[in-house]
Amino acid sequence: MAELLAEASILDVDVDEAVADEQHARLSAYLRVVSVIASSQSRDRDRDRAIVATILRDPDENGSKTAVVALVDEIAWKVTGPAEFRRWSAELLPEIDQLKTEGFREFIRRRIHDWLFYLSIKDGHVPTPAELAEVTDWMQRFLAEHSTSLAILALVAESANTRKPRNIAKNRAGSRKLRTQ
Repeated sequence: MAELLAEASILDVDVDEAVADEQHARLSAYLRVVSVIASSQSRDRDRDRAIVATILRDPDENGSKTAVVALVDEIAWKVTGPAEFRRWSAELLPEIDQLKTEGFREFIRRRIHDWLFYLSIKDGHVPTPAELAEVTDWMQRFLAEHSTSLAILALVAESANTRKPRNIAKNRAGSRKLRTQ
């Protein structure tokens, strides 16, 4: 942990307290590290795999999963498109596979899949109802709340798994003039 904090130039964390704490201080430190490295202006993301490997060695797998998901989310916002994100996330998969809890491994894989789906939409792809069904309810709701495309909102309004994103998408499509894709 001390190395991660030093690499991120975070000097105000009591490493002994963070290491001794079962969850809160360590998770907070990891989330700060993730935020710093994700916002790095460097387009070279090679060191991210080593950082993820270090975080995932933490005995609190739930906390380390949370930190890695935060990194995945932040990088997804920064990449130029689905191909770049696919390359970046492929580098992490061997590290993610080291998690003992299958549910945590699957959660991270699903988040990566969701962001690839979103980035393909951002890149101009209009998915089918079958493709929408393959993403999580979280991503369907994210699309309902954030998409500015009438085509995407119509798809979510018609085909989302649950009523909430369908209603959000329907209301947003009906109440705003949005761009079409």
